[in-house]
Amino acid sequence: MRDYLKLLRFIKPYSGKFIIATICMGFSAIFDGVSLAMMVPLADKVLTNKKIIIPTKLPIPLANLVDKINSFTPEALLNYMAFGIVILFVLKGFFGFVQSYIMSDIGQAIVRDIKAKLYAKFQTLSLDYFTHKRGGEMMSRITNDARIVENAVSYGSTDLVYQGLQVVIFFSLTLFIYAKFVIFILPPLALLGYLISTVGKKLRKLSKRSQEKAADTNSILYETISGARIVKAFNMEDYEINKFNKVNNDYYKISMKSIKRTLLLSPVTEIVGCIAGVAVFVLGGREVIAGKISFGVFGLFIGSLLSTIRPFKKLSQVASLNQQAEAASERIYEVLEAVPSVVESPTASELKDFRRNIVFSDVWFHYGDNQVLKGISLDVPYGSMLAIVGPSGTGKTTLLDLIPRFYDPQKGKISIDGTDIREVTLKSLRQQIGIVSQETILFNDSIRANIAYGKPGASDEEIKQAAMQANAHDFISRMPQGYDTFIGDRGARISGGERQRVAIARALLKNPPILILDEATSQLDSESERVVQEALDRLIQGRTVLVIAHRLSTVRNAHKIVVLDKGLVVESGTHSELMAKDGFYKRLHLMQELRN
Repeated sequence: MRDYLKLLRFIKPYSGKFIIATICMGFSAIFDGVSLAMMVPLADKVLTNKKIIIPTKLPIPLANLVDKINSFTPEALLNYMAFGIVILFVLKGFFGFVQSYIMSDIGQAIVRDIKAKLYAKFQTLSLDYFTHKRGGEMMSRITNDARIVENAVSYGSTDLVYQGLQVVIFFSLTLFIYAKFVIFILPPLALLGYLISTVGKKLRKLSKRSQEKAADTNSILYETISGARIVKAFNMEDYEINKFNKVNNDYYKISMKSIKRTLLLSPVTEIVGCIAGVAVFVLGGREVIAGKISFGVFGLFIGSLLSTIRPFKKLSQVASLNQQAEAASERIYEVLEAVPSVVESPTASELKDFRRNIVFSDVWFHYGDNQVLKGISLDVPYGSMLAIVGPSGTGKTTLLDLIPRFYDPQKGKISIDGTDIREVTLKSLRQQIGIVSQETILFNDSIRANIAYGKPGASDEEIKQAAMQANAHDFISRMPQGYDTFIGDRGARISGGERQRVAIARALLKNPPILILDEATSQLDSESERVVQEALDRLIQGRTVLVIAHRLSTVRNAHKIVVLDKGLVVESGTHSELMAKDGFYKRLHLMQELRN
């Protein structure tokens, strides 16, 4: 129940519309009862010209209405009923349309809201959240889970209210007509309630597993589509097909288990209702033969009884739908209630223009049980270049990821101009930093939009100047639509060197005082590296630069080189100082010269 109430929170902004829809559903349900009740005068007066006999003592207004109907001739009553039926169905159709449209509108609005909230939440979560979650799984929360909740709201809530009202109205009719026969109805209703509850609990577990398998399917699709080049290069098409088919088949099996239990409720409901109906039919038929109740009134009783069973069948389907929605809601709230590991202090201030230095003070960091950084202390003066070198997996990228607060250290602190970066706003901190990484991330948009990504209001002239400084203008001018050329997912339609130059132009346009270069030329051929290095040389002018270098030859001119090994600073100094020490750095340098 708690999870269902959380699910209903999505309806809260549209409570006014929901109330109007509920009122319309109430009128529709009443008209259903009235249309069924019209069989009494039709059967007793119009077709057989006999008096309506109701065994229950009626309230005076209803008793007067029955007497009035009994006084009509069959011909007159038939004319009145013909006119009344048309009016009844016009009203019923109007209220039915209004409630269906409003509930559909609420459902679509809720899906829009859920997707917007999930996407906004993803933007606020820290980087470590994305390293532990699969891209396809996160996509599934926005697509598949949101759709399931929409079904529960649009159709589940409608049926829950509408069919619930029908149960109340038709059950009241049976109780009103012949209360002593209701004893035959209560046990089947109790049995159906138990079955719906039991099956519903099982369906929720199955639904959660089904949604997890749907996330697995999306994850495989996401990975293999984005990694299509690697799949083909290693001839792994058959392997990926088999992997996808296994997950897809698992999803199919779980879905069929859920469908089987849902469909089983329908015939069970009909059988139980049939047994109750036959018992009432036999006993009630004897009352009609004895003249204690008219045929039309007894027909109304049987019709009301059968009409009670029909919404019960619908409610069993609603229970199934709601169980699926509760599982989806649980997965959605798992994201919405996630707490970022990097949070902005309530008293955070704006970071002023960087002027003096960046200081690492006894910084420790670990991923789970893996201690990555161990007591790092560094001082990076304004306008200097710090190079970080060392074997793979020693924490070089992690160290620099701490500056824009992609992560926070578990111990120690990082200060800019004497201010702990945890005490300044994330926006003002990251505004001071530009990043050009080994893995260049570009978006499926125009080259113009990608360059202006860090400065959306940039003029065409500013974009062009940044591209020229990044040695990118010439190749952009040769593109089919120039700066308006779309470059595909992750910039797949341009080469690696061209992607890096667009990324450098993006950083140049942002014009940050602090620049982080994470092995920005390590994956390029010699010619591309030369062109990109020229652009980088322009980019670093007048900035404080922190660079991770794979090729040690690119950091000879750094003001200071730090050598990391197993999370520790094992050496530091200029290139010439480190070469003179005959230590770790010199060994790395000589090994690279031998490979070249």
